[in-house]
Amino acid sequence: MYVAVKGGERAIENAHRLMAHERRGDPAVPDLSLSQISEQLTLAVDRVMTEGSLYDRELAALAIKQARGDMIEAIFLLRAFRATLPRFGVTEPLDTAEMQVRRRVSSTFKDIPGGQILGPTFDYTHRLLDPALAASEPVAAPAQGTPSNEPMPRVTDILGADGLIESSPKGDPDQPVGDLTREPLNFPADRDLRLQNLARGDEGFLLALGYATQRGFGRTHPFAGEIRFGDVEVEFFAEEVGFAVPLGSIELTECQMVNQFKGSATEAPCFTRGYGLAFGQSERKTMSMALVDRSLRARELGEEVRAPTQDEEFVMSHSDNVQATGFVEHLKLPHYVDFQSELGLLRKLRKEFEAAKDSDGNLAEAAE
Repeated sequence: MYVAVKGGERAIENAHRLMAHERRGDPAVPDLSLSQISEQLTLAVDRVMTEGSLYDRELAALAIKQARGDMIEAIFLLRAFRATLPRFGVTEPLDTAEMQVRRRVSSTFKDIPGGQILGPTFDYTHRLLDPALAASEPVAAPAQGTPSNEPMPRVTDILGADGLIESSPKGDPDQPVGDLTREPLNFPADRDLRLQNLARGDEGFLLALGYATQRGFGRTHPFAGEIRFGDVEVEFFAEEVGFAVPLGSIELTECQMVNQFKGSATEAPCFTRGYGLAFGQSERKTMSMALVDRSLRARELGEEVRAPTQDEEFVMSHSDNVQATGFVEHLKLPHYVDFQSELGLLRKLRKEFEAAKDSDGNLAEAAE
């Protein structure tokens, strides 16, 4: 129960106008366009699309602009818009093996079919501010910047051919896939729901959990089997023509993490998998996602569950930054009645505490 405040509506309207003024900044500075955000803040746009569960660069750029660069607020805005959209159907499963690769690296083999493709990355840059970027001078295009169309088998497929890694689960078209956007989260959760949850989960939270698994909290001794970034075609089965038709292509990052497994009485020792997939170039997110995915498979693989990173309820219930933000930021709302109740109780307890003291200031002993 909240106390009504006179003039509250007018104050809120003024707060909105002040927000718009602060968002615009100095009118003498040119307004930031959506194309500028989409083309030059690409990694921010990729994150908002991934955690907002909507692949639309222009809308993600709009959300970032409206949120004044607050990523979580932008994700919230995009999810709210997504909830208003009708659903016409479900696309065919994406075939990332057919990806037009822009970047592809593996830390398990130096020489892999198709080769290592460094692509656009911060990995080999000096962490020094570049004053040249302040000059707003055009940057020359790279000599080779087009995606590779050469077939590039996954590193995990190479290991799988020798039986050294667990088989990738076969897809069952008749098996329904859970949908966290329409159904409440329940436990225990199958891997499809876990991966959905991790894909929408906060990157910083997953990064911290992935780091924790490497430090011994659910340790799995991981290797980055392969990280690939590029364009993947999206297909939709059209009943009118009786076959799948292409809708276009989207940018994706996929990570296959290779982890140890000691085997069991019925299974020989082999490597196991952790998996991550996200919109755009989201390497840190997919790597963290793959580490946590493998950690959450502890019960499935018969491993002892000893760390929070292996507890699916702990991970999945706290990974969503929109839910977490709502729960934390609701503390900014009026809680006058609740606090006055707590304050009254505390004063009563302190009064009883003082009354229980004897004349020497010591607590009186309770009578038997």
